[in-house]
Amino acid sequence: MFNFSANHLLLLSRMEYRSCVVFLMQDHSARVYRLYDFTKSQPITSDHFFYVSGKVNSADKLYLVIESVKRDIKHSPEPQLRLEWGGAGAKR
Repeated sequence: MFNFSANHLLLLSRMEYRSCVVFLMQDHSARVYRLYDFTKSQPITSDHFFYVSGKVNSADKLYLVIESVKRDIKHSPEPQLRLEWGGAGAKR
């Protein structure tokens, strides 16, 4: 296992499964991350940027497993940016 961290992430979508919650998040340089929350306890919403850290589990597939999430209080997305990025909960 290796550590990972990413900042300035905005939620694109959230899918809940029996064993985990999977978040698709995008950073400011358009990279998209698929993050796994096996505790189903991370408070990630589409109206704020987040710092995320965790572990890379590379047993047979690559999983970015969330260990901690902090809200990025230095940045807040503009309302039109949230809709443009298609964040979860955005009205269409």
